[in-house]
Amino acid sequence: MFPQTLFKPLKSQALSTTPSHALEFNSHTNFHRSWPTLFPQLHHVKRPVLATTKSAAAPAVDAQPSAPPASLEHIITEFTSLSDPRERSKLLIQKYAKQLPSMDDTLKTRENRVMGCTAQVWVSASLDSTNGGTVTFTGDSDSEITRGLCAILVKSLSGLTPHQIRNVPSSSLQQIAALASPGGLARSRTNGFLNMLETMKKKAAQLELQSSSTTATMNALPAFPSLIIKADGASAQGAYAEAQAAFLTPDPATVTQLVHLLSTKKIGVVAHFYMDPQVQGVLSAAAKEWAHVKISDSLVMADGAVAMAEAGCSTIVVLGVDFMSENVRAILDEAGHSGVDVYRMASDPIGCSLAEAAESPEYDSYLNEASKTPNSLHVVYINTSLKTKAVAHSMVPTITCTSSNVVNTVLTAFAQVPGSHVWYGPDSYMGANLAALFTSLAGLTDEEVKQVHLSHTVASIKSLLPRLRYFQNGTCIVHHLFGEEVCDIVRRGYPDAYLTAHFEVPGEMFSLAMEAKRSRDMGVVGSTQNILDFIAARVGEALERPHPDRLQFVLGTETGMITSIVLKVQELLKKAGGREDVEVEIVFPVSSDAITTESTMASATTATGGVLPGGLAVVPGPASGEGCSSEGGCASCPYMKMNNLQALLTVCQRVGDAAGDSAMLEGYKPKAYADKVGGKSMARAGCEPILHMRGFQKMGRLPDDLVVDITTRY
Repeated sequence: MFPQTLFKPLKSQALSTTPSHALEFNSHTNFHRSWPTLFPQLHHVKRPVLATTKSAAAPAVDAQPSAPPASLEHIITEFTSLSDPRERSKLLIQKYAKQLPSMDDTLKTRENRVMGCTAQVWVSASLDSTNGGTVTFTGDSDSEITRGLCAILVKSLSGLTPHQIRNVPSSSLQQIAALASPGGLARSRTNGFLNMLETMKKKAAQLELQSSSTTATMNALPAFPSLIIKADGASAQGAYAEAQAAFLTPDPATVTQLVHLLSTKKIGVVAHFYMDPQVQGVLSAAAKEWAHVKISDSLVMADGAVAMAEAGCSTIVVLGVDFMSENVRAILDEAGHSGVDVYRMASDPIGCSLAEAAESPEYDSYLNEASKTPNSLHVVYINTSLKTKAVAHSMVPTITCTSSNVVNTVLTAFAQVPGSHVWYGPDSYMGANLAALFTSLAGLTDEEVKQVHLSHTVASIKSLLPRLRYFQNGTCIVHHLFGEEVCDIVRRGYPDAYLTAHFEVPGEMFSLAMEAKRSRDMGVVGSTQNILDFIAARVGEALERPHPDRLQFVLGTETGMITSIVLKVQELLKKAGGREDVEVEIVFPVSSDAITTESTMASATTATGGVLPGGLAVVPGPASGEGCSSEGGCASCPYMKMNNLQALLTVCQRVGDAAGDSAMLEGYKPKAYADKVGGKSMARAGCEPILHMRGFQKMGRLPDDLVVDITTRY
C-alpha cells in the first residue's frame, strides 16, 4: 500500500451533490507562506544572466544619479540646520503643509490619487512649453504630515524638465523626509513618500510623450489591457482583457449541464489554476453544486483525485498538462484505486516545456555531475513529472519545492548540512533569481540576514554561494515571455502600481517586483498563492479606510489565475457591504506579440518551424486568437488552454456511454508509468521527494533520513 502520509491532509468524503470544504488543502501549509515579506532591505538587482557556469552570479546594481537639483539642496540645508526634531516637524507643517497652494477639487480624482498611501494623496502635473518644457506640480492630502511631505516634492520637482525629474536621486528626497517627519520616518510614510515620487515621475513622463510632435510616439505611455473589478462585476479595457473577462459569469445552462454530467456519472474534476477563463468560470460555479471539483496548483491535484476516489467517484478528469494527469494516474494506482478511470482533455500531447527540460539528456548530465559531488542535495521544482523525481532521487538525494518555499528549503539545507552542495532545477529563471537573492543578502548585515533565516549570517551566505548550482537550460514558455519589452513598459508605464511576479519569471520582472517590495512595500515575488494573498491583503487594507480608493496590480504570472483573483476580490468587497467606491484593477502585461490572429500565427509557425522554446509546437489560444507567439510577451500558456470547455463537456458525455463513445476516449488516457526505479514503482519512488518536502514543511528542517542520505550517499 502507498504511504498514506502523502494524503494525510485530505479526508474521505461521502459522495454527495452538496458542496463541502473537506477537500480544501493548502499547499503552502505552515511554512513561509509570505517569504517575500522578509526581504525589505534587498538592493535592486538587474536580470541575472544565465551564464555557462552553474554557480550564482552577482547581480549588478544600478548607479544612482549624481547630484540633487538646487531646489532640493536648499530644502536639505533648511532641515539639517535644525537639530531639534520638534523644530523640523514645525517647519514641515507650518511652512510646507500650510503654505502648499490649494489644489482644485476637480483635480482630486482617482486618476490623480497616489496608490499605497495610508492617507489620501493627490498629485497633478502640467507642462510649461514656453519655459523650456518644465513641469509644474500641484498636490494635496487629508493628512497634515503627508501634505507637508507632498509639498516638499512639489517644491523640489516643479520647474524641472521631465528628464531632470527622472534623474532626481530618491536617496536625497528620502533624507529630507526622514529629517522632516516627527520621530523619524515610519515605514508607512517612507512607502507613501516614494509612491508620491513614482507617481510624479510617471506624470512627467506622460507629459513629455504628449508634447512630442513625432508620429512614432504615442500620446501616452504604453498601456496594457486590464480588468477593473467591482463588487457587482468587472469591466475590461482592451481585447485581451475582454477575452479574460468574458467568462467570469458563466452561462447557467452550461453549469447545470456540467453538474448533471458530473453527478450522474460520479465524475471528479481536478484542474490547475492556469486554465482558460471560460472553463474556470464554469468549474468555479459547478463546484458550488458538486463537491468533487477542485482547482489548485499541481502539488495537490493528485491528492484531490485520491480523496474523490475514496468518496465514490469512479472517473477523474484532469485539466492540466500531461505530467499532471500522469501523476494522477500513478498516485491513484498506488493508493489502491486502479479501477478509477482517468482522462485528459485531448488525444494530442499537452506538453510542458519545463517538465520536458527535466527529462532531457542535459538534465541527466546535470544530475550526473551532482551525483559525483559529496554532500549534494537536489532541490527539484514541483512542476515536474513523477518520473523526473524518481530518476533524480535514484541518482542524488532529492527534495521537491514550490515557488513559495524554495528560498527556505535551500537556506535550511545549507545550514543543516555544513559544506553541502545544492543543485536546483529545472527552472533556470528561478535558479538565477535564487542566486541574485542570496548575492544581495551577502551585502547586508548579520541582523538583516537573520530576518530571512535565523541560522545564517553574512559569512555563511557568502560561503554558500559557490556551492549553489542551478540548471541552465530549463524555462516555462509562459514565464520566459516576461522579457525586456514587457518589463520596459511596466517600468515606464506602471512605476507607481503594485507589482507582482511569480518566482519563475525572468530577472527583469523579478527585479521590478523585488524593487517595488524593497523600496515601497508595493511588490511581491512568490507563488500563485503568494500573489493572491498579497492582492487580498492590499484590498483588505483599502477596505479598512473610509475613503474611496483604486488599486492597480500588474499581474506578473499566467493570466489563468484571474478567475481566482476576481472571486477573492469580489468576496472581500461584498463582505465590506458592497463598497462601490473601491475598485481593483488587474493589469495584464501582454506585448503586441501576445494577441495573435490566424495570419500572424501562420507566419510565426513558418518563421520558427512550428515550435516554441523547449521544442513544443505553436498552438493558438482558444479565445479570439489569443495565444503565444515565438517573439514573446504572452502571459497565457497555450498548452494549458487545450483544456477548454468543449473538451471537458465532450469527455464527460462519453464517459460510461455506448461502447463506441467510450472507445473514443482511449486516446485521452494519460500515459502509465510502467517502469520501476530501484525496485520501486515509479509513483512510489517519485513521491519520496514530495514526502521529504512535506516533512520539511511540518518540522521546519530537513527530515533525518534525507540528511543521512545526503551525507552518506557518495
